[in-house]
Amino acid sequence: MIRFLLLYLSVYPLVHYYAFRKFRASFLPGRKAKLGIILFMAVMIAAPIMVRLAETAGIATGARFWAYASFSWMGLLFLFVSLAAAVDAGRYAILAAEKSQNRKISLPEVSPRHLFATQVMLVLALYGYGLFEAADIRLEHIEITSPKITTSTGRIRIAQISDVHLGLLVREGRLKHIIARIEKAKPDILVSTGDLVDGQLNHLNTEAGLLAAINPPLGKFAITGNHEFYAGLPEALAFTKASGFTLLRQQGVVLAGLNVVGVDDPTVRSLGKNQVESEHDLLAAQSKENFTLLLKHRPNIDPNSLGLFDLQLSGHTHKGQIFPFNLLTWFFYPQRAGQLTTLTSGLLYLSRGTGTWGPPIRFLAPPEVTIIDLAPAK
Repeated sequence: MIRFLLLYLSVYPLVHYYAFRKFRASFLPGRKAKLGIILFMAVMIAAPIMVRLAETAGIATGARFWAYASFSWMGLLFLFVSLAAAVDAGRYAILAAEKSQNRKISLPEVSPRHLFATQVMLVLALYGYGLFEAADIRLEHIEITSPKITTSTGRIRIAQISDVHLGLLVREGRLKHIIARIEKAKPDILVSTGDLVDGQLNHLNTEAGLLAAINPPLGKFAITGNHEFYAGLPEALAFTKASGFTLLRQQGVVLAGLNVVGVDDPTVRSLGKNQVESEHDLLAAQSKENFTLLLKHRPNIDPNSLGLFDLQLSGHTHKGQIFPFNLLTWFFYPQRAGQLTTLTSGLLYLSRGTGTWGPPIRFLAPPEVTIIDLAPAK
């Protein structure tokens, strides 16, 4: 968490500085206007930290207000900076082309003020669409055939949710929509691949009750993501159990000829627990005759585990949540979100995530509830 805070305080002020320079170059504000903008930006930089402090102090109403204000601003700012940076990149490309060809490229003249205003209007439109996309939870369906799924067992339907981030912004209304998508699919098993919660878990009894009312015939299973540790592990585990999930922490269970294995997020090491059973040893202990489902929050592939699982379900990346951040997540996690990936042995499905973290929008990264049908091989 300290590492993330340092990264945040290193990058986020620079993003604000870039936007401030764009505004200053477009409108040439006076001294008082500059000071006002700087003060506003300083508050917005500090606000997410204030949110966490307010949550910890149990001030839910104030925390929710600052969360909506600061994270909405963050979404608007990221969209603006991405758009402005793309325009700047285009300008530099044109200058480079002019220099290499030793001639002037004729383009329509646009004043800095008009360009800035156009970018702001486009960003507002994109943000409005982002709110719509975040609420448009899609039902993604994949089917996997395997000789390990016997005809006597028959088809097994798994519903996966991931990165819901229940907390200050994602609450009862969004959760009801998620649950409606799950119930429509009528799964045999429901799994949560981490980050079910976000931040402090104040006043989420209603949400726990809604989740507890889902009772698929073969059960509900959950693993930890990094945000379970950020929220406070004991509280996060208590909420997950109250929601009716069986927690799998370096554990495996067998049901209907299926091995369901869950591993902790690597953040567990921040608690000083380095001596946990290895993923390889955990998988190697499972019955080889059964189809093995591995629940793992981050889409990291352990080479030592290949051949020991049939399908890994992961989340964590949100597919960047707001384009073009999918390019950044792809750099760290090259697996394609929202698609089934064939490994050298076994399969990986990386969910785009079901909720939102930070800004309450998604852009070109729609949320999903994933339905996986395991069927006998013909």
